[in-house]
Amino acid sequence: MSRGITILGATGSVGQSTLDLIGRAPNDWHVHAVTANSDAAGLAAIARACNAELAVVGDDDAYQDLKAALAGSGIAVASGKAALVEAAERPADIVMSAIVGAAGLAPTLAAVRRGAVIALANKESLVCAGDIVTAAARQSGARLLPVDSEHNAIYQIFDHDHPERVARVILTASGGPFRKASVEAMRVATPGQACNHPVWSMGAKISVDSATLMNKGLELIEAHHLFPVNADQLGVIVHPQSVVHSFVEYIDGSVLAQLGTPDMRTPIAYTLAHPERMATPCKRLSLAEVGKLEFEEPDLERFPALALAWDALRAGGAMPTALNAANEVAVAAFLAGEIGFLDIAALVRDVLDALDGGVMTTLDDVMAVDTAARRAATQRLKTLVPA
Repeated sequence: MSRGITILGATGSVGQSTLDLIGRAPNDWHVHAVTANSDAAGLAAIARACNAELAVVGDDDAYQDLKAALAGSGIAVASGKAALVEAAERPADIVMSAIVGAAGLAPTLAAVRRGAVIALANKESLVCAGDIVTAAARQSGARLLPVDSEHNAIYQIFDHDHPERVARVILTASGGPFRKASVEAMRVATPGQACNHPVWSMGAKISVDSATLMNKGLELIEAHHLFPVNADQLGVIVHPQSVVHSFVEYIDGSVLAQLGTPDMRTPIAYTLAHPERMATPCKRLSLAEVGKLEFEEPDLERFPALALAWDALRAGGAMPTALNAANEVAVAAFLAGEIGFLDIAALVRDVLDALDGGVMTTLDDVMAVDTAARRAATQRLKTLVPA
């Protein structure tokens, strides 16, 4: 029997990898919906190739282009935030949640509330509204299967039946393109340099987050919600080869690791086939070819974004939401050439210092904090000297 899937964020790197995998066994899959932000041409090509029922662009301005591109195909077309939510509510067995940023929260939560299996690549859903999303999953019976290579690794080696046996969870980080760079070099770093990741091929926003180590900070917060561990049970180790994707340390001193080549199709395949496994075309790991594995502590002075995320996790409440919102504004400004690389973490710190915490119980609460943090970050941008 074929399985139904909806791909939120189909034109991004995770969406493309997902389409590559299901395209290798087209008779096994039925695509309910595919979405993108504004790339109408790219989304139309995807929708035709996988014979999707529905194609949705989040940007209303791209609707007419999408409609024209899919004319005569029989594929339904829609646009806007509400349409993204409606796509997530379609009765697909699996929803690949791969929209980047807080924009993915509402559709992801909609899929969770209907009890779908969520292949979760949108870490911001848990960073911004972890308690709300996990509570909804418990109520609906939805299953959250992490796509991030680190969380996927942890999921595979975590003792879910006996979490009390787990002492620590340790996420690996490649260190990004500036792992050995001086502060002076990072001060004048360009968006092109920040996006030149030494191992992974990712979108611009995630690449910059990897360069600042904010991505690893967001993953710490995500791990706290995915697994029953607190902030003091979470660690980060820099591992430039990106062969070991994460560790789980147990109370008896045993440390388990999941290894593999750095190819997102491996964790994606795990979520698509779960609880079984499926074949992938990924290059097989040869430890002899790798030769050696290196590990080092992260430098929190050169990469303060990781420390900010850890502080936000410990503070809880509204602080992770504000952290994410301010970071999205700062990264967009850096990519646009409006601020320098080091200004990203500095701007986020200023926003967190200016905002009060608070408890969030509804999606409206989350969006109110998100809006306030973005407003504060935008105001702070006006005081910074252009890069």
